[in-house]
Amino acid sequence: MADRLMTGADAPGFTLKDSAGNDVSLAAGDGDGSGTIVYFYPAASTPGCTKEACDFRDNLASFASAGYRILGVSPDPVKKLAAFAAKEALSFPLLSDEDHAVAEAYGAWGEKKNYGKTYQGLIRSTIVVDPDGKVALAQYNVRATGHVAKLRRDLKLDA
Repeated sequence: MADRLMTGADAPGFTLKDSAGNDVSLAAGDGDGSGTIVYFYPAASTPGCTKEACDFRDNLASFASAGYRILGVSPDPVKKLAAFAAKEALSFPLLSDEDHAVAEAYGAWGEKKNYGKTYQGLIRSTIVVDPDGKVALAQYNVRATGHVAKLRRDLKLDA
């Protein structure tokens, strides 16, 4: 497991395929002037991940008006992400990280425990990257329900 990212660290750059098969990238200081919220979720179309994705969808306009784009990342294949995006009317990029290299780089892949079993898997996490490619906020082991509301408070979007 990679170390967790700390505020002020360089956010690892990446290029992944979205649910339509297009390349979507995050590069340090890519110059578009916006921040990026990269959220990692374990599996498309599961109850918790659906709740979290729909919360981001329902708050997309307010994140955008505050200067943030949303990128959802999971180890699901592109085809599964396409079905999830269509079913839930998700209009932000869902990215396929099948080899979990990006999740590892962001510290969002590691040991998990469930029903007494220990295994390697995706840790539900959200990393906010500023326009200069630096980590502005890193949250690990977040809960699916209520996370977007907490993130909005943490980013002072509800002030």
